[in-house]
Amino acid sequence: MIELLKGFPENVVAVSGKGRITKSDYDTVLIPAVDAALKAHEKVRLYYEIGPEFGGYDPAAAWEDFKVGMEHFTRWQRVAVVTDVDWIKNTMQIFNFVMPGDMQVFPMAEADKARAWIAEA
Repeated sequence: MIELLKGFPENVVAVSGKGRITKSDYDTVLIPAVDAALKAHEKVRLYYEIGPEFGGYDPAAAWEDFKVGMEHFTRWQRVAVVTDVDWIKNTMQIFNFVMPGDMQVFPMAEADKARAWIAEA
């Protein structure tokens, strides 16, 4: 499931992924939040926290993740991924060079540092 997180600036879409992530999570939570942020801001930032209770992505959810990223490719200003899940950290680091904005991967122990980085001017 994807949950919206509170306490971030308006231009930051902040979410937490827990349990199994499905296409429905993208359709009902993430995509509407991204669309709303993009209506209000030219560039947006994404804070995505994937903790130890993460249970993986359904194939349709993985596709939605890719589509959301590519559809708004030039409008991502910053992306912070906070996780200790090795395959997610490695995947983000591999694709970091193609991101038009800044992207950083943080371990869960540095979630506060990630929150400060995503929010800074």
